[in-house]
Amino acid sequence: MNKLLLIFTFFYALSCKAQEYPLKTDYTEVPNYSYLKDTNNELDSFIGTWKASYNNNTITLYITKQIHKLFDENQYKYYKDILSIKYVVKNSTGSILQNTQSITGQLNQLRHTIYSQWAENNGNTMLFYYGGTNCSVGWGTIKVKKINSTQISWEYRPNDIIVDSSRCPKGTDINIYLPETKDLIFTKQ
Repeated sequence: MNKLLLIFTFFYALSCKAQEYPLKTDYTEVPNYSYLKDTNNELDSFIGTWKASYNNNTITLYITKQIHKLFDENQYKYYKDILSIKYVVKNSTGSILQNTQSITGQLNQLRHTIYSQWAENNGNTMLFYYGGTNCSVGWGTIKVKKINSTQISWEYRPNDIIVDSSRCPKGTDINIYLPETKDLIFTKQ
């Protein structure tokens, strides 16, 4: 009886394991709780601390890899290996204009953190989604291209949003501090 229970438990555990798919797989095309895995290690070369200057501000990006992160897109639930970018923007005097490193809470983290979507050009270009800052101001896409092992190129395209008192309380900081530009070079620290 114990052998039969052990065999049943083994096969049950195998059947419950989420199915794995390559990272660029469309999550709407796979069963719920599938795992979009970085099988080709496309994400690893982007990991690190990167720094650039733009319009008298210093921008530091902290790019980390998160393994098996759960996403719940209403009817679609899936796990995915992703890159997460947190950042600090300082002005010319060293004062912090924006710092997303210490943001906590699921809603704030999704809004302020930049998450990778997929790699293109044989893993040399990474597309990211940015949820924006306060009141979703600045949400949009970011494209990061590897130039070499110590430099990346940045392109940020924020989408338009109309902000009024019904969407955003008066006095809320609605500035976009990330560099809204193309071909800005960040250097690995």
